[in-house]
Amino acid sequence: MPLYDYRCRTCDTVFEARRSMSESSAPVPCPEGHPGAVRLLSVFASTGRAQAGPVGGGCGGACACHPG
Repeated sequence: MPLYDYRCRTCDTVFEARRSMSESSAPVPCPEGHPGAVRLLSVFASTGRAQAGPVGGGCGGACACHPG
């Protein structure tokens, strides 16, 4: 089951909960017992730099993509 982040509307506590994808947007109680916490949008973080590599295949060089 995926892990989702939630925030309590009453006490602003941010917490995680494992729930099925079909239940991910449904309200869930916070650890303090307040009802109606809402799911936060997840942010994917990545470190490092991507480097563009050569592209395989293609037109073979005999087209307008590769001027003489």
